[in-house]
Amino acid sequence: MKARVVALVPALDEEHCIADVVSGVAPRVDRVIVVDNGSVDATARVAREQGADVVSEPRRGYGRACLAGLVRARELGAEVVLFLDGDGSDDPADAGRLLGPVLDGTFDIVLGARRRDLIETGAMTPVQRFGNWFAPLLMRWTLGAQYHDMPPFKACSMRAIDGLALADTGHGFTIELLVKAHERRLRVLEVPVRCRARRAGISKVSGNVRGAARAAVKIVSTIARHATRARIEGVRRSS
Repeated sequence: MKARVVALVPALDEEHCIADVVSGVAPRVDRVIVVDNGSVDATARVAREQGADVVSEPRRGYGRACLAGLVRARELGAEVVLFLDGDGSDDPADAGRLLGPVLDGTFDIVLGARRRDLIETGAMTPVQRFGNWFAPLLMRWTLGAQYHDMPPFKACSMRAIDGLALADTGHGFTIELLVKAHERRLRVLEVPVRCRARRAGISKVSGNVRGAARAAVKIVSTIARHATRARIEGVRRSS
């Protein structure tokens, strides 16, 4: 059966959170895809018990998980994909505000921007807050892309995604999506959403210094690479 609207949830060792994520978002979409990104716990089993379509992508990397989930979404005939994290930080109650403008054709991509007054205490570390402020600022400075967050919670039309030819297999996946959407002048909307503290477990990025540093380097280098390429192409066009 065709699933027009699909939720895509990358998950790594989220056995204590994934059931609530799947059950929370399932009533708002036609199908939930959980991508088990090399978990060593019962994430896949718990997600499957909640009715999710579980895809295995043992090669770790946020981008790899998203790309694997998109393959399955296409097989299901999805027209709209709702991305959200598997730790419960994204509130499924906000899903309709993201999906609506894409479903009615008004926008190609709707981003769930985590507004400061809607961030639950303990939901983001100071390092995360700084990174989610600095990276969009860097995109505004270098590319003129008017973003204010790098949200995991976002709704995208499959047609838009296919046109972006996304390939980043790591933490640069969202940056690549945002930068390419700006370059191709897609219709992008930011709407404020809640950000909750993760329901259990430890963040794979902010839970340790090495993970946070690796993500920061990846994000900044990805922005710099796209900015450099954009400048080179701009010079070529003007010459």
